[in-house]
Amino acid sequence: MQKVVGVRFRRAGKIYYFDPGNLELLLSRDVIVETSRGLEFGEVVQEVKEVDDDEIVPPLRLIRRIATEADYRQLEENKEKEKEALRICHQKIEKHGLEMKLVDVEYTFDHNKIIFYFTADGRVDFRNLVRDLAAIFRTRIELRQIGVRDEAKIVGGLGPCGRPLCCATFLGDFGSVSIRMAKEQNLSLNPTKISGICGRLMCCLRYEADHYEGTRRCCPSPGDQVSTPHGEGKVLRLNILKQTVMVGMQENRVHREIPVGEVEKRRADKGEREQREQGKEKEREKQGKKSNGWKKQRKNR
Repeated sequence: MQKVVGVRFRRAGKIYYFDPGNLELLLSRDVIVETSRGLEFGEVVQEVKEVDDDEIVPPLRLIRRIATEADYRQLEENKEKEKEALRICHQKIEKHGLEMKLVDVEYTFDHNKIIFYFTADGRVDFRNLVRDLAAIFRTRIELRQIGVRDEAKIVGGLGPCGRPLCCATFLGDFGSVSIRMAKEQNLSLNPTKISGICGRLMCCLRYEADHYEGTRRCCPSPGDQVSTPHGEGKVLRLNILKQTVMVGMQENRVHREIPVGEVEKRRADKGEREQREQGKEKEREKQGKKSNGWKKQRKNR
C-alpha cells in the first residue's frame, strides 16, 4: 500500500497518482508536479488515500509544491503563448500544403516542450513543419495525431441532447461502445440518431447498457409462449423501462400489456417444438437458395 493523491491536468482528463510527500492537499488545490514531460500544473481531484501497488504505474513521482502566485502568472503567460503558437502553426501548415487539421496547442509548464494536436485521414509527413516550428520557438516540438473522439473532447460542444459533451465535462476515459447496445435498448439504428458530433457512436449508449442486458436475462423474449393471469399467449415485445411485456392472447387475439412479475414462461410441448424446428429449417433453405442465386450471378458476370 502506498499513499497517493489524484491529480488531473485537463478538465475531464485522466487522473494520475502522485506522491503527496508532506504537503497538506485538499480537493481543488492547484499543484506543481513532476512528470515525464517536465513540470506540469495540475489540480487535486482525489484526496490523499492509500492504494495497492498494482494500481500505481511506476515510477510514482513527487508533487513539488502547491501553486503560488508566480505559478498562476506563468500559467496565464503560457495560455497567451499557446494562442500565438496556434496562429503560427496554421500558417506553416498552409505553406507546406499539408492535409491535416490543427486542433490544439499545449505548452508544458516549464516551456520544455510544445505539443501540437492534430487530426488527419492518414499519415502525414510533417518533418519540414517540425523544423520550421523548432527554428521559431527554439524548444522541443511534438506533433501528436489524435482521433475524432479526442478532438471532440478537447474542443467541446453540445451533444444531440442539448447538453455539453460528456467527454468534455466528466468522462475521463472512452469506454467501448457497440451497435449491439443500441439494439438492446430498441433505439433507431439510423447513424444520424445514435452518433455524436464526432461521428462515432454516442458514449451515452453504454450508460444503461448493463441495466438492459441484466433485465433481459430475467424477462421472456419476444416469441416465447407464456402464462398470464388472463390466460396463455405469445410475447410480442418487451418494455424494459416499464418492466412490462406485450402479450398476444391466444383465446381472443387481444394484445395486453402485463407486468413482468405476472408472466411465467411456458415450456413448449412436443408439437410446438416440432413447429419451431420446421420453421428454422425452412428459413435455412431460403437462405441457402439466396446464397446459390448470388453465386450464379457472380459466375455469369
